[in-house]
Amino acid sequence: MEAILYTKNIPRYLAIRYLGKRWRSLYTSPLSCINRVDIPEPQLPTQQWVKIKTRLSGICGSDLATITSKGSVYLSPFTSTPFVLGHEIVGEIDEIGDLVEGWSIGERVVIEPALSCRVREVEPPCIQCINLSFANCENIKNGSISAGLQTGFCADTGGGWSQYVLAHHSQLHRVPDDMSDEVAVLLEPFACALHGVLQTQFYTADNICVIGSGTIGLLTVAALRILGYQNRIINFAKYPHQQQFARDLGADVVIPPNRSRYDVFSELIDAEAFQPEIGQKVLLGGVDITFDCIGSSVTIDDALRFTRANGNVILLGMPGIPQNIDWTSIWYKQLNVRGAYAYGIELFNEEQIHTFQLGTHLLQDHGAKLPPLVGTPFQLKDYKKAVQTALNTGKTGTVKTVFDMRL
Repeated sequence: MEAILYTKNIPRYLAIRYLGKRWRSLYTSPLSCINRVDIPEPQLPTQQWVKIKTRLSGICGSDLATITSKGSVYLSPFTSTPFVLGHEIVGEIDEIGDLVEGWSIGERVVIEPALSCRVREVEPPCIQCINLSFANCENIKNGSISAGLQTGFCADTGGGWSQYVLAHHSQLHRVPDDMSDEVAVLLEPFACALHGVLQTQFYTADNICVIGSGTIGLLTVAALRILGYQNRIINFAKYPHQQQFARDLGADVVIPPNRSRYDVFSELIDAEAFQPEIGQKVLLGGVDITFDCIGSSVTIDDALRFTRANGNVILLGMPGIPQNIDWTSIWYKQLNVRGAYAYGIELFNEEQIHTFQLGTHLLQDHGAKLPPLVGTPFQLKDYKKAVQTALNTGKTGTVKTVFDMRL
């Protein structure tokens, strides 16, 4: 079958990391670590697994960080290569293991990528899985499959950038009949945004800042509005198409992240800005809650400065290797700073519910505005153009780039 395969190669990794910024075409050149190949269809690891025929699969920021060698190496021990990329997946069941019950051939599903103890068939489960924090499983190098945090970063599961991918039955979530593939392929990143939003409590008077208007930033704005919050949302969006999407999804104020952003922001929220001898401005006052949906050195530093004393900062964006961040804000302003990774079991309306289940329910009722976020799909044979499109959203006017195996 046709697939986009990532193969770890240290010399190529380093060349891409240090030369790619200057020559962006290197990311999809013969020098890169990805290539379109023909490989055998993946085989079920055990009879508790199913094979999925891919319909749509998205290109995530973590995929791009892998391709461009910009991501932190923190997680590199927890992958196994070569692996087929792609963890944002909607498809249909093509083969079912003998021990799988309650599923039928042809059912349309999305895959929850986290490769937890249950997926790996590890007993007894680790403390994280016992506590329902499946994405933080401590057995990600053990069990019935190779190392990997998620589908799309594991040599044995395959990934969505191919015709077929494997999933343990516990990873499956049904797609409602009235939900389009274009909405369903957004369920995984929407679950990430939803998980971040549910990390904190909101009060009527709270001002909310969302930094970033890529997929996660826009879906965070959407999640806030879909959950019914009427708070003022201030969004930082770089490109005109992102700014318009942010307004369409419910942002009250959209600010370009240029050099004057501190002046515009401080005037908007009635904060005082002060310039130290060196570095960025310091604010007295700020918003109550900030979501950083990018994870760069600049945006993390901004998030800490934009948030008022005793406020909340939620880090949703996948960080690269942050540098030059002044952590004084956390100490001086006594900020509550939390990371929000993937998904899990949420407390919603005083009941426990899986993030994917909640996300499916919410998007079934309120997902009508989301399909425009999905750009014109690509075939796998055009993967170089697809990756470059995802990397150059300002020029291409896209938010979510996807591969379509139906073409």
